[in-house]
Amino acid sequence: MISRRNIRVKVMQTLYSVDSMNGTVKPGEALSILTKKIDQSRHLFTYLIYFITEVARYAETDARHKASKHLPSETDLNVNTRIAGNEILWKIYEDKGFKDAVTLFKPGNTIDPDLLKKIYLELAASPEYQEYIGLEARSKQSEKEILEFIFCNLMLPNEDFIGHVEEHFINWDDDAEMMNQLVLNFLGKPTGLYFTEILSKEKWDFARGLLETVLEKAEHSMELIKPKLKNWDAERIAALDLIILQMGICEFLYFETIPTKVTINEYIDLAKEYSTVQSGQFVNGLLDNIHKELTAENKIHKKQFKNSTL
Repeated sequence: MISRRNIRVKVMQTLYSVDSMNGTVKPGEALSILTKKIDQSRHLFTYLIYFITEVARYAETDARHKASKHLPSETDLNVNTRIAGNEILWKIYEDKGFKDAVTLFKPGNTIDPDLLKKIYLELAASPEYQEYIGLEARSKQSEKEILEFIFCNLMLPNEDFIGHVEEHFINWDDDAEMMNQLVLNFLGKPTGLYFTEILSKEKWDFARGLLETVLEKAEHSMELIKPKLKNWDAERIAALDLIILQMGICEFLYFETIPTKVTINEYIDLAKEYSTVQSGQFVNGLLDNIHKELTAENKIHKKQFKNSTL
C-alpha cells in the first residue's frame, strides 16, 4: 500500500498548501486536502491497472476490426484473442473493489485510444506475446508474466505513455516509484483491497496524526528552530525547509515508535528532492542539532514495537 515516505510527502505538501493560505484555513480543511492527495494515488493506481486490462482486452477489438474488413485475409480472420481470457485479467474485472473504483474514477474517460492501440500492437508484435499465445495450457505464472510485460516493458518505457500519465495525474512524479511496486504486487496477488484500502488504518492514523500534530505544535517547534538559525533570518528561509524541520521535530517528540535516525534521514532526503540545492545540508544540520539538544534534555522517548510499520 502507500509507503511511509509517500505519506510524509503528502503531509508535507498539505502543510505547504495550508501555509500558502496565510491563515485563511477553515476547520477540517487541512485534513480534506490530505485526503484528496491520498485519493489521487487511488485514482492513479486504478488507472494503471485499468490501462493494463484494456491493452489485454484490445485483442478482441483487433480481431473484430480485422474480421470486418471488406476482404479479410486468413490472418485477419484468425487473430489470437487468448490474452483477453487471461485468468488474472478476469479476476480483476470481477472484483467489486475494482468495479467500484472504476465507477468512481471513470478511467475510461482518460484513456487515449490511439496510445492504447499503439501499445497493443507493440505487444502483439513481441516475441513474449507470441510465446504466450502459443502455450497449450494456462498457468498462474504465464498469466501474470504477460500482464507484467505489458506494464514493465511496454507502458513504463514508453515516453508517450509517461507523458500521457503526467498530463492527467499531477501526482505521478511523487507516486511513480510506489506505483511500480504496487502494480507488481497487485498482479502477483490481485485483491480489491488495493482499491478500497490503499492506505491501511495504521498508516492513515500516522498521516492524520502527523498533519494535526505539526499544525498544533507549530509554535513550539518554531521555538526550537529559531535559536539554531544564528545568522539566518527565519523569514527568508524556504518555507518548505521550515515545514520539513517542523515535521522532523514532531516525529522526535510525539511519535515514539519511529527511530530518530529514520526521521533525520527521511527529512534530509525530502529536503534534497523537494526544496533548494542547499536544503539537504541545512535540514541535516538543524535536525541533528535539535535532536542532540532534546536528547540531552531527556525529552525524546522512543519505544520499540517489533511489528510496527511506522
